[in-house]
Amino acid sequence: MIATASGSVLATFLIFCRVGTCLMIAPGFSRSNIPVQVRLFLAINVTLMLAPLLEATVRPVVETAATAAIVRAIMSELVIGLLIGLTARVFFLALETMATMAASAIGLSGIAGTMEDTEHMPALVPFITLPAIVLFFMTDQHWELLRGLIGSYRTWTPAAGISGETGLSELADHLSQAFVLALRVASPFVIYGVIVNLALGLANKLTPSIPVYFISLPFVLFGGLMLVYLTSRELVLQFTIAFSSWLAG
Repeated sequence: MIATASGSVLATFLIFCRVGTCLMIAPGFSRSNIPVQVRLFLAINVTLMLAPLLEATVRPVVETAATAAIVRAIMSELVIGLLIGLTARVFFLALETMATMAASAIGLSGIAGTMEDTEHMPALVPFITLPAIVLFFMTDQHWELLRGLIGSYRTWTPAAGISGETGLSELADHLSQAFVLALRVASPFVIYGVIVNLALGLANKLTPSIPVYFISLPFVLFGGLMLVYLTSRELVLQFTIAFSSWLAG
């Protein structure tokens, strides 16, 4: 009976290694304004919720394994959880990067914004990323993330683990997809920045005695804010649709 209880505890801990690591870095759950204690409590509760479903898959790994094999399994589960959470979060990191670029293109980069994950960001960044995170929960994408986490036990079993080459390849592929998606949804700001800088450069060459940059800054900012007003809803919507399709796949 003691051996059975010990096997169940070890199996639950292995599940916690993957689930907890994923939730600690997954989008929405890993925001700096959410206390670590809340995230840990959530990870423990999700683990206990999934343990009856996954114990039959995990328990054979720890029942007859030596201590060294259990330690290797723990490290492998931590890496897999980190990979799953990070591949989901890179989409929001890419969107954050493109939002910073968009703020620079419309002249908002020099205006102090807010703290976003312990970093100072322009005011435009939370204006774009926060609705995307809200939609992440409103459209039940967090449940898709948990469903994918459960399905990962069929792809990367605790017995086999994951190789470093496979993990890096998966991360590189998803990083490429994330930045292509973020660049696609932020393309209006890229085009706007190119056109504005080209026009300002030509005007500065034609009238070198006039400080074109300082005179044009209010007009550039007004045009950029109008572009934000016209495209922000569609930008966040297209990002949410594409990210939801990636999660479903």
